[in-house]
Amino acid sequence: MTGTTDTAYLAPLTDADSEQLFDWINDRDLVVLSAPFRPVHRPDHDAWFRDIRSRKDVAIFGIRRTADHRLVGSCQLHSIDTAQGSAELQIRIGVASARGVGIGTAACRALLRHAFDDLNLRRVHLHVLDTNIAAKRLYEKIGFTVQSVERDAVFIDGRSCDLVWMAISRP
Repeated sequence: MTGTTDTAYLAPLTDADSEQLFDWINDRDLVVLSAPFRPVHRPDHDAWFRDIRSRKDVAIFGIRRTADHRLVGSCQLHSIDTAQGSAELQIRIGVASARGVGIGTAACRALLRHAFDDLNLRRVHLHVLDTNIAAKRLYEKIGFTVQSVERDAVFIDGRSCDLVWMAISRP
């Protein structure tokens, strides 16, 4: 599956993408936007990278900038449950210059098209830290609505953060 827009397209991850993903998962400033930071060691990353691309309950893609085909992020549907018609969306824009310019929006829209049109899902959900204002704004812009808020659900950098659960149903 490749979803193409003016700014970005989704494509399967390649072996060559592993190094960039390893760098991003070990970029503390990037990780704490969505989760507590824990360094990931190379053998653990390599095992994850082998596993994630072959799982039946995951559809993971690289986000490539249309202008130069550079890998700028990754997105995925995981916990795909075909019986229930649902999955959870995750996205990470790893290249700072690719944030705030519409690439995340384009990637999420392409991933939702894949979820609803190709996988025939009826609902996609996600969770986001309440402090990640830019991500919440993006999700609301493309149609996600808040379903619930878990107070003090995550502990990052010595403080508790709320976790916001959002969802979108097939149009």
